[in-house]
Amino acid sequence: IEYIRSYYYNKLEFTRFSSSVGKYVGFTEYGVRNAAAWNKDASDLSAMKAQKEAVCLHNVPVYYSNA
Repeated sequence: IEYIRSYYYNKLEFTRFSSSVGKYVGFTEYGVRNAAAWNKDASDLSAMKAQKEAVCLHNVPVYYSNA
């Protein structure tokens, strides 16, 4: 299970956080600058990593209970 949070502008993804990578990754010049700034904030990174447990793992039994 992976938690992904993507940021878009004009239908173009410029930054993404992936729980499997554990940091923000930029895809445009603006996104690379944002990712570099956001990756310096340790509290934000730990909060985003915690989203996997809070959002994804919490809902797994709900979606797979009927399978």
